[in-house]
Amino acid sequence: MTKRDYYEVLGLSKGASDDEIKKAYKRAAMKYHPDRNPGNKDAEDHFKEAKEAYEVLSDAQKRAAYDQYGHAGVDPSMAGAGAGYRDFADAFSDIFGDIFGGGGRRTNVYRGADLRYNLEVTLEEAARGTETKIRIPVMSECEHCGGTGAKKGSQPATCPTCGGHGQVRMQQGFFSIQQTCPRCHGSGRVITDPCGHCHGEGRVKKHKTLSVRIPAGVDEGDRIRLAGEGEAGINGGPAGDLYVLIHLKQHAVFQRDHDDLHCEMPVSFTAAALGGEILIPTLDGQATIRIPAETQTGKVFRLRGKGIKGVRSDHPGDLLCHVVVETPVSLTERQKELLREFEEISRQHEGKHNPKAKGFMDKVKEFFSA
Repeated sequence: MTKRDYYEVLGLSKGASDDEIKKAYKRAAMKYHPDRNPGNKDAEDHFKEAKEAYEVLSDAQKRAAYDQYGHAGVDPSMAGAGAGYRDFADAFSDIFGDIFGGGGRRTNVYRGADLRYNLEVTLEEAARGTETKIRIPVMSECEHCGGTGAKKGSQPATCPTCGGHGQVRMQQGFFSIQQTCPRCHGSGRVITDPCGHCHGEGRVKKHKTLSVRIPAGVDEGDRIRLAGEGEAGINGGPAGDLYVLIHLKQHAVFQRDHDDLHCEMPVSFTAAALGGEILIPTLDGQATIRIPAETQTGKVFRLRGKGIKGVRSDHPGDLLCHVVVETPVSLTERQKELLREFEEISRQHEGKHNPKAKGFMDKVKEFFSA
């Protein structure tokens, strides 16, 4: 694929100044950086393209070669192309150092880690919403040193090994390699008089109590983001976020399926045969269902709007009641006697009173006679 003109990539004219080139790359890098566009392949390609253009145009020797010969003048596969190459890590450090006020030095400002908290709520709390308090352990900025790690009244000093860059350069023949500074471990600073409370770390572990508002309609697996309530950043970086992950406690009556609720409705043998009215619970109180005569196990009755209105729903779901015909237990002798009499009468018209049982037995007979 043909490479685009480097000036075109950065939106510049050929006579652009060094400062204009730097600003143009800064804008492109901030817009297309992979950290800002996770999983975006197109943005990643734009970032690499802008990086390559800046690497060439920010170096006077390479820019002159590019202006004279085009891409061939800076192609690493061409003889002598490596001469005068400026290490890109320095350029990248200069730009992002300016963004964080580092004046060209790596400030090693890092955002704090995000945290996750698993919160169990009842079905009723999830349906109606609630507010609760949680207590979490976090790494917070040390109040005594203000996060610097240095004893109150003192300040961290610039690392004498790396000069505050956080990295040191090692020359190995033609190649120049940058590595994390072994003395300051990349921070660019050394603490000669550490804070006695955080021991130079700038952060301490503590517990904090937060109030969490649970919106009505939350479901299993939903997340609630509390911005800035994660761990404190490093070297003055922003704090991370806290994500509260919702889990629903098992309910004694209902099972939730998105916005719908399901429940089993035990019905007595006689009520299922003769029909009648049955009281059932809902989240809003009791409701009455009239079941017709000859109702069978597995029949489902739907109560419209008696489910849950989810956080992203316009209308509440339904309550679905699944009939379970209950076989009577602990019968008295008189009850058994009446049931035997009932059975005898029923056998005289088996196909009429028990059509499913007769149909099943007919299929069994056909199976064994085949």
